[in-house]
Amino acid sequence: MIMKYRLFSLFLALALTFSLFAACSSSPASQPNTSDSAESTEDSYALRVGALKGPTGMGMAKLISDQKDLGRHTFEIYGAPTDITAALIAKELDVAAVPANVAAVIHNRTQGEYLVAAINTLGVLYIVENGETLTKLSDLEGKTLYATGQGSTPEYMLNYILEKNGLLDKVTVEWKTEHSELATLVASGEVQYAMLPEPNVTTVLSKKDTLRVAINLTEEWNKTGEGQAVQGCLLVSKKAIEEHKAVVDAFLADYQASVEYVNGHVKEASELIAALGIVPAAAVAERAIPRCNIVFIEGDAMIASLKSFYAVLYNANPSSVGGTLPTDSLYYKR
Repeated sequence: MIMKYRLFSLFLALALTFSLFAACSSSPASQPNTSDSAESTEDSYALRVGALKGPTGMGMAKLISDQKDLGRHTFEIYGAPTDITAALIAKELDVAAVPANVAAVIHNRTQGEYLVAAINTLGVLYIVENGETLTKLSDLEGKTLYATGQGSTPEYMLNYILEKNGLLDKVTVEWKTEHSELATLVASGEVQYAMLPEPNVTTVLSKKDTLRVAINLTEEWNKTGEGQAVQGCLLVSKKAIEEHKAVVDAFLADYQASVEYVNGHVKEASELIAALGIVPAAAVAERAIPRCNIVFIEGDAMIASLKSFYAVLYNANPSSVGGTLPTDSLYYKR
């Protein structure tokens, strides 16, 4: 009798245990909500992105087009460096494609609120000739070269190249305010030698058959041994990095893919560039892209190139980089 009672008690205890286990495993409250968990960890922050018309903005064209369809990040295309600089000083942008020296100036003026995450454009300066007399840089000796960009990176680059080649006091440089003004003078035949950036080079070449690219100043810079000629950078807000690092890093990956697309699908990219107003016409963009040196360089390679480049600019004019030579605090590495 006692044995039967013990067996019955054991059976009852086991049944109760299985019942409780089943209840716990089937209870909705005990199940993790995977969709809610994913939503809580995903950062939906929308970056505020600015880019300039011209080469520094061209590499972003595919990314802008794709993101407009997705409706996530917001984009603004600026016509002048002063406009995008004002937006950065006011901290209205999280990301911006700007000239290399502007990146350093903004970093200094905002006490480190913006960091350089990538180089996006190398040299875009060329000497265009109306004729066939220039075959090498030394052929400029005794001649007058018209140029744009006085008081900014183009002037410092040109002077450095001329100095390294013993030509600084042997070439007369006449400065014009606007690219369009100089392009008109070249096309009319009033100017024989002119330093212009892309895509203005492509525009002026299309207006006169006797015009040609005589000297690639990026190649001349490389010969000086001061590393790469850096024209454009991608700035990222330090606050955005600290608060939305995953979003920033994903954006950088998408930007790198966009640069690769622009360089690998020139015709299609040109249509996007023109549609966004970065360059006025697709035909101009298509011819200009190969000479625009659109790149995506980050990490140690970026830092090494910019350190050399900024040193030259600083020695030429400290205010060109914001008055202080940039330190390692300027750079962001994924």
